Amino acid sequence: MLVPAGLPAPAHVGDPLACNLRQMIAVLERERQALAALDADSLIGAAQDKEALCDALADIGPEALLRDGETRNLAETARQLNEVNRRVRNLLAANVAARIEALGGPRRMPRATYVPMRG
Repeated sequence: MLVPAGLPAPAHVGDPLACNLRQMIAVLERERQALAALDADSLIGAAQDKEALCDALADIGPEALLRDGETRNLAETARQLNEVNRRVRNLLAANVAARIEALGGPRRMPRATYVPMRG
């Protein structure tokens, strides 16, 4: 069973799939808090933990997610949390891009022009 850095070991040993999905949900919640706090170190840690959990879940296959209601609910919760975090990241990136543009003015690309050579 994989326990990412910064997360406590689960109190009970059960279904490894459900356990990994619960850990993923905890990591996604930690990632959301890091996004809200603009905490880069915590974001990097959450990304590493998500990658490790994705690797652990990759061998299971999608059909295993549908075998019972609990697993299905955990997978759907993780999907929804990941989608929320993706939207927050996109909003933060757009905000930063707008601020940078406001500081430097609108981007003006030099125009390529064709001037025939005269001989």
